[in-house]
Amino acid sequence: MLLDINLPLILLAALVASAGPGPATLAIAGTSMGSGRASGMSLASGITTGSLMWSVSAALGLGAVMLANAWMFEVFRYFGAAYLMFLAYKSARSALSRKEIATKPMTGSKSRLFTKGLLLNVTNPKAILFFGSLYSLGIPVGSSTGDLTIVIIAVGIQGVLIFHGYAILFSSKAMTRVYLRLRRWFEGTFAIGFGATSFKIITAKIQSV
Repeated sequence: MLLDINLPLILLAALVASAGPGPATLAIAGTSMGSGRASGMSLASGITTGSLMWSVSAALGLGAVMLANAWMFEVFRYFGAAYLMFLAYKSARSALSRKEIATKPMTGSKSRLFTKGLLLNVTNPKAILFFGSLYSLGIPVGSSTGDLTIVIIAVGIQGVLIFHGYAILFSSKAMTRVYLRLRRWFEGTFAIGFGATSFKIITAKIQSV
């Protein structure tokens, strides 16, 4: 049942991951700053589409695992917790670094930028690992296809808002300077978020006993 799914936790984890500086975010930032808002929005649309494809793939795969063996779901859940802890480490290391982040501008027509954004996400093997970890956070064994669909839609809408919001944000030089000035604080927040989520997964079974 949908009431058993911890959708707020899933959306929070997705927010922390999507909003953090990564290949997709840096590509949107560089393109929006260098080629304008329209180009950044086209690239963001491709990235969002790629994320949706990985999201659906992860949900279907997770559903198959849940139907097969519950213990496999538990293994996957703890593997996901370890991956989130790794992301926490990377964010913490970035927050402590004084090096400036390097944006990655992309050029081309709107259709080419959409394709580049799509390929950027589709060819990233870490994406399926992230989405698999994400859905293992708050989706219990026995969830229906309808419940998984609602989660996919909710995460997808949030992704659209984040990636396209970045395209709008980084098309403004003033807002870009503010973001880059606060970058280390953002990274520190992301590290705490990833670490807290990972800890919640690891201790969930202990707390329920």
